[in-house]
Amino acid sequence: MTEQMVDERAAGEPAGRQGRRGLVVALCAVLLALLIVGHRAVPNVHGLGSLVDSATPLLGLGIPLLALAALLRRSRRALLVVLLPALVWLAFYGGAWLPPAAGAGAASLRVASQNLRSGNPDPAATVDALADAAPDLIGLQEVDDAERVAGALGGRYPHRAAVSTVALWSRWPIREAHGVDTGLGWDRALRAVVATPQGDLAVYVVHLGSARAGHTATRDETLAALAATVRADDAPRLLVLGDLNTATTDRVFGPLTRLLGDAQAEAGRGFGFTWPAELPVTRPDHVLYRGLIPTAAGVLHTPDSDHRAVTAGFRW
Repeated sequence: MTEQMVDERAAGEPAGRQGRRGLVVALCAVLLALLIVGHRAVPNVHGLGSLVDSATPLLGLGIPLLALAALLRRSRRALLVVLLPALVWLAFYGGAWLPPAAGAGAASLRVASQNLRSGNPDPAATVDALADAAPDLIGLQEVDDAERVAGALGGRYPHRAAVSTVALWSRWPIREAHGVDTGLGWDRALRAVVATPQGDLAVYVVHLGSARAGHTATRDETLAALAATVRADDAPRLLVLGDLNTATTDRVFGPLTRLLGDAQAEAGRGFGFTWPAELPVTRPDHVLYRGLIPTAAGVLHTPDSDHRAVTAGFRW
């Protein structure tokens, strides 16, 4: 073998390795695009499918990493392939960042929902921050110090309904209230009828079963029970406020989204992540509705809770 041939082979080896590495980046980009499109095809074994569903919006974080890898490999082809998951992600989730289609007109009803966190050292500070946003209705979950909450809210919200660790505080009279069985063996949800100036409004305050990696059966059963209860409820105007322990992208959320609208999706901007409060990566907290027109939706960072609060405004 001549010296020239050896030099040519040595010069060609780095380019070949770069080409193979570029191919790996391109394959990863294709797989990412397929996962974004087909995440619900992942078997829901031990809650794996639900976990992937809930995390799907975050898969977009992989796109700039793949683009950077393609640039480092100096692979134009890989960089072009990375456009595929970018376009797919934008098609599925880019609309969340556009100005909401809903929102025309002033709100005649404003609501907020907050998981206070069991063991909250200062629940009064948490609900004070909520009340400062001036909602007409406040739904609370994990209320384990009702006296301190009442001391903070009682002067501004004279009407209250409570069942176990969930509560509803209202500016307007509450006609009736009772616990709602979601299959936990004890009521961790309530239904109340609020006499608003525009008419009666059915309001559910809900804390569904917890979900952990590999353990979502209880959450799934309680969500199905809530959907069945809402389906049987003939109230023309209805709200569900609460910690449902799942994201709207989760396949098990389907029974509720077929019955109710999502205020954040229709009148908010962005994903509205609420948990964990310091750096939220998912949205287990929701404002769902029927028979109303959403005008605004958002998220409020309150002190001393591990969840951010969710807010929404509606027209009658």
